Amino acid sequence: MATDPGGHMVTAHSDVTLALIAALPFIGALFPGLMIRAGRDACALSAGWATLSALILLLTLSPSVFAGEAVVFHIDWLPMLGLNANFLLDGLGFLFACMILGIGLLIILYARFYLDRDDPIGQFYTYLMLFQGAMLGIVLSDNILLMVVFWELTSLSSFLLIGYWKHTVAGRQGARMALAVTGMGGLALIGGVLLLGSIVGSYDLTDILHQREEIQASPLYIPALILILLGAFTKSAQFPFHFWLPHAMAAPTPVSAYLHSATMVKAGLFLMARLWPVLSGTDAWFYIVGTTGLVTMLVGAWIAIFKDDIKALLAFSTVSHLGFITMLLGFGTTTAATAAVFHIMNHTIFKAALFMTAGIVDHETHTRSIKRLGGLRHLMPITATIAIITSLSMAGLPFFNGFLSKELMLEEAVHTVWAGNPFLVPVLATLGGLLSATYSFRYIAHVFLGPERQDYPSHPHDPPFGMYIAPALLAAMVIVIGIVPQATVGPFLQVVADAVTGEHLHLHKLKIWHGFTPALGMSVIATLGGLALIASYPALERFWARLPHPDAKAMFDNVVDGTTAAAARLSANLHNGRITKYVAIFGVATIAAGIYAFLQGEHMAGTRDLLPVTIVDVVGAVLLCASTIAIVNYHRSRLLTLVLIGINGLIVSVVFVRLSAPDLALTQVTVEVVTLILLLLALHFLPKQTPRESGLSRRMRDLSIASVAGLAVGALAYALMTRDFTTISDYYWTNAKPGGGGTNVVNVILVDFRGYDTFGEIIVLGIAALTIYALEEALMEGKASRRLINWVHDSVYSKDRHPLMMVVATRLMMPISLMVGVYIFLRGHNMPGGGFIAGLVVAIALLMQYMASGFAWAQERQRIPYHSFIGWGVLIAAITGVGAWFASRPFLTSWYGYFHFPPIEEFELATAMAFDLGVFLTVVGAVMLALYCLSRIARRTGETVNIAPMDYDPSAPEREEEQI
Repeated sequence: MATDPGGHMVTAHSDVTLALIAALPFIGALFPGLMIRAGRDACALSAGWATLSALILLLTLSPSVFAGEAVVFHIDWLPMLGLNANFLLDGLGFLFACMILGIGLLIILYARFYLDRDDPIGQFYTYLMLFQGAMLGIVLSDNILLMVVFWELTSLSSFLLIGYWKHTVAGRQGARMALAVTGMGGLALIGGVLLLGSIVGSYDLTDILHQREEIQASPLYIPALILILLGAFTKSAQFPFHFWLPHAMAAPTPVSAYLHSATMVKAGLFLMARLWPVLSGTDAWFYIVGTTGLVTMLVGAWIAIFKDDIKALLAFSTVSHLGFITMLLGFGTTTAATAAVFHIMNHTIFKAALFMTAGIVDHETHTRSIKRLGGLRHLMPITATIAIITSLSMAGLPFFNGFLSKELMLEEAVHTVWAGNPFLVPVLATLGGLLSATYSFRYIAHVFLGPERQDYPSHPHDPPFGMYIAPALLAAMVIVIGIVPQATVGPFLQVVADAVTGEHLHLHKLKIWHGFTPALGMSVIATLGGLALIASYPALERFWARLPHPDAKAMFDNVVDGTTAAAARLSANLHNGRITKYVAIFGVATIAAGIYAFLQGEHMAGTRDLLPVTIVDVVGAVLLCASTIAIVNYHRSRLLTLVLIGINGLIVSVVFVRLSAPDLALTQVTVEVVTLILLLLALHFLPKQTPRESGLSRRMRDLSIASVAGLAVGALAYALMTRDFTTISDYYWTNAKPGGGGTNVVNVILVDFRGYDTFGEIIVLGIAALTIYALEEALMEGKASRRLINWVHDSVYSKDRHPLMMVVATRLMMPISLMVGVYIFLRGHNMPGGGFIAGLVVAIALLMQYMASGFAWAQERQRIPYHSFIGWGVLIAAITGVGAWFASRPFLTSWYGYFHFPPIEEFELATAMAFDLGVFLTVVGAVMLALYCLSRIARRTGETVNIAPMDYDPSAPEREEEQI
């Protein structure tokens, strides 16, 4: 059992069907791109089956929803962050899911006949299904963080849909504008939901919707409200963010019909309706939401009247109706919220049909300009009938569904007082209805009525059945709901209204006639006023022409250009390619932050005694300081600097041994050797001296910053090490053996407790190696390749670059090194070692082989490409992690056991060994792939390639060395 926001007990049951419904569109997105080879019909069917299947599954849950139950399904995803894959289906979610899937199914059918054969229809259906899945995720989410994930996915997938005709400038600009505006709102929404979750202590809607008093009493209520409403207003094109929606009309009409009737622009309305129980009812909510909706309704309606592009007219009418619904939600009463969700239903039905009729007109006449249309009822009677029915519904005339919700809106407006004025809202609401009737009548009169013309760009006729059946079904719904509303949608509206308000409402029956009411009088005024304006349209249009017309797109472009220019100037000043400047800025900022924290805090002496200082400590400290000073003094000599850095690293490894950290010491030594060898090889292609780049004053500045930063870091380390504090290390010490099966705590941390970090690190290492390979491939072509071929070596090479003694020594070392590597690998779980160190040891052994006999000679004896080492390493590590799921454990949870096979003593086997094998392979592959790239560059510069294992063969002293 659970409680609704009003405190009433409702039944909730879990059903995995809910997760399947949310997943089906994403599954369906995989098929259109593949099925296009089977034909356009197969492609449409492959998209339609997923939508239809999800709709059928949704309808199987309708008995529970209509019984007032909530269907839930919970999957723990990242519970520590509060992000879980929790799904909820109540009346509100059911309404929006039906809209998304039902209209989506009709759009799939309509698009099959609308899109040209040259349009990549498989790509279109893939984008459409991705968007459909993202929208379903929003309306079915029971976790607001999960909702935000889907929210951002709608912005990305709508970008692909709006920019589908990427060959058009308008399509690309409209897609960028929509992404920029809705993406900005998405960032605000993230901040809002984080604040909301922090107020409640949970990010699950089933918890949030019970905390109305706590939320509204919190000082974070207003910031959270503003940020959430920014997300909703940008998505639902509310003033002043309305301008993106008309420019999205550059998309194909199926996209416009889907995004701007049932889905994307309704997402913001859904968010406001979903959070209505806890956010509404305050003055802030009323004045922000109600006023924004009222202004948007009027602005959108006024502009729509004068648009000559039929899709632009419908786009601004959509803006107006979205404002209509937002205003109702802003009123904050249960009856207004009921009217809002009722108009969401009605608007979805008639607006989807209207956009489809606009697409049919464009498809058949090859124009969307109203000035080139008119009289189409004679040539396109079916399309005209559908358009007239749905337009009259949009105008709010009786016997059509739009009339019912418009009457409810006007009735609520009569009882709404704004800033103490009881007449302002009713008058402006009536004006909005009048303007709405005007653009609706214009769509009818100027497109379909009037005499038949002889100058259509293309001779029009009604489209094939497959194109008009979808809007015809919607037009039939407009009439049926308009005539018998209670029988068709009354019970459904009750369920949805209860879900939105969190109360069990006693709604009046839906009917056409309520007697002579103020709302009826306002409706008559709106209708007659609309007829009067359309009758005097030429004069009205002249009046419009005399008014200033602010261009929202130009203002948006100016803002974008100005922001880009400012960012470019800032980047040019701060990001000029000089690493010394970056380090200086970072160092000064860090020092300033540290000084501020130091001055704000309290200070006391440390409580831990220092370790006794031995002669070894003194010698090590002196050597470390000396080598560091030498690096600074001789930094212009790159070879000497590299050697000194290696000395520093070796001294640090000795410090690790002194402090009882053998694992770190082994890692430090092997990393130093590998990096020193690779950097020495790379240094071969670089100048041996660094030019003097800065004057004395700048060097003194840098010295001052570095000195202060170094002293500050040393002081911070001293302060930490001389004070007692609790860390997670105690947990690792206690649980390494019982939890991870190993006594080497460092290794257990790497492959078990923090295995996910290690997994990410080997992926990054593999990517780095593959990036080096890709860059090296680029050097092999074009100007860079010619520069390498014409390389003039500035050194005289030894004629015995592969000496006999080195060849013999490395051959002897190879099996020993491999054995040591295997030993370090196997013992790593309980003693110092592990896959990373073992990989470096083996890599060093291989490096020495290549250095001793040359890359070509050694490469001929290497049978497995190093790319495969990286790929198999990451794959083995991933498979090891996934294996934990089959035991119902988190990713990368290890398992271990002890085995005894006579005469072998008892030994331990752990899945962590497989993960460590993945680390081992990735390290070996990355190091050797880097060597391979350096060798290819060397050979391109003209270096010789050995066939024999050494330059001079002592068994044949008279023969000259063989080279190619």
